[in-house]
Amino acid sequence: MGIITGLCTFLYHLPQIYKWLLKPYYIISVFMTVAFLVVRKAPGLCEHLATQREDGNSCDFDWRELEILMFLSAIVMMKNRRAFTLEQHIGNLFLFSKVANVILFFRLDIRLGILYVALCIAFVLTCKPPVYMGPEYIKYFSDKTIDEELQKDSRVTWIVEFYANWSSDCQSFAPIFADLSIKYNCAGLRFGKVDIGRYGEVSERYKVSTSPLAKQLPSLILFQGGREILRRPVVDNKGRAVSWTFTEENIIREFNLNELFQKSKKLNKGRGLKEEEQNGCQPKEGSDELHPEASDSEQPRESKKDQ
Repeated sequence: MGIITGLCTFLYHLPQIYKWLLKPYYIISVFMTVAFLVVRKAPGLCEHLATQREDGNSCDFDWRELEILMFLSAIVMMKNRRAFTLEQHIGNLFLFSKVANVILFFRLDIRLGILYVALCIAFVLTCKPPVYMGPEYIKYFSDKTIDEELQKDSRVTWIVEFYANWSSDCQSFAPIFADLSIKYNCAGLRFGKVDIGRYGEVSERYKVSTSPLAKQLPSLILFQGGREILRRPVVDNKGRAVSWTFTEENIIREFNLNELFQKSKKLNKGRGLKEEEQNGCQPKEGSDELHPEASDSEQPRESKKDQ
């Protein structure tokens, strides 16, 4: 049953996996993940490698290499128990496979180990994970615009994600936050993001640490009237984040998005009635033409990467 479920999941995500294969980051990651397997099994190359097998077959894994690979599989399965997106599953596989490859190459030949580590460093410096570019309705803040936007209208509730581009957790969370913005965004409930890896002053002002040890990235903060109402994850007295899972269900429940959305819809209706009263002296034919303009003014055009 587990095999059937895994196969169905793979087939469901196959179009997305195909798109990944077209991106350099994933192509190189796949090659680096299977690097030791290719070296150990490649004809003409494996014959010159050292081995601890009793039969002297250097083109097959010895018992220690199999032990390391089994341990790698166990670690990946344990980490993926807390992964909720396909990106997180694939990212864990890539990360721990590279760690295992470093150990295996150094054990095989120190020169191969040094070469593989150099390739990993070059990969990290030159090839960045692709940024989520799907549909969303999110306002991107800078250090100069965030305070002004949050305090502009006290009736508007903001949910702001504090993130950093280098954080793999933030990259995995991006499609979830984008999906929430599409479902719940309205005039009274808005979604925003600010890159605190780029704007350090914002990080200090809102007390969100960018240190990997603090584990505060990403952080979601609910603002009403420019004041912080709720934050996830919660930070303890030592400045470390209390463990919290960034799933769509958890965010909807903790931030009470359904109730906020219903209140925001009532706010929209109240604004519409006020506009009708103000324009009551105008003919009905003209009033139909004015409503789209009013809605446009309430929800300004925003680009995906509006800084």
